[in-house]
Amino acid sequence: MDKLAIFDIDYTLTKKETLIEFYKFIIKKKPSLLRHMPRSMYAGILYLFKVYDLRKAKEKFISFIDNVEEKELESIIKEFYEKVLSKILYEDSMEMIRKLKKDGNKIILISASSEFYLKEFYNIKEVDKIIGTRYEFGTNGAPGRIIGPNCKGEEKVIRLKKFIKEEKMDVDFKESFMFSDSLSDAPLFNLVGHPYLINYKGKSQKIEILKWK
Repeated sequence: MDKLAIFDIDYTLTKKETLIEFYKFIIKKKPSLLRHMPRSMYAGILYLFKVYDLRKAKEKFISFIDNVEEKELESIIKEFYEKVLSKILYEDSMEMIRKLKKDGNKIILISASSEFYLKEFYNIKEVDKIIGTRYEFGTNGAPGRIIGPNCKGEEKVIRLKKFIKEEKMDVDFKESFMFSDSLSDAPLFNLVGHPYLINYKGKSQKIEILKWK
């Protein structure tokens, strides 16, 4: 049977929120995108006041990238991984990935962040699959949009099981692992036999807390 080692990304593999880091990076590369900042900030405000749900707020926030030509965006994303993402990884997370891969686990990264830049984590040779929120870029003046639900909470389980079914895998969940910084990933924690909270500041009686650096 297959064993999985499932990792959340933001604040689990990385020390920082990847979407915010991407936003800062692309603004430095293309300062002209600053003109779209009010729209992004407005989306955040509407989310705080519960006018937008998280999916809608994220869709509006990310839409600034619709103003970047596709080939240029691909180049920026690759540079973003090299100069930022690869530099903010917890070394302990990389050691755990290498250990569990060597032990025969399939390495799955799953996150609410967007797949269009998370795919660069395939640069980590041990990674077998990356699952994130899917974003369709706008064309011909039409705005971009998130495809399907935001990949968070129960949706992570749905997406993971869909992948397992597509790959015709026979998974031993009792011998599988899950790592996350947040109890919002309780649906995935409950799925596996070896759940771990990463750098969690509260207390947990059921899930072991690991301190990663």
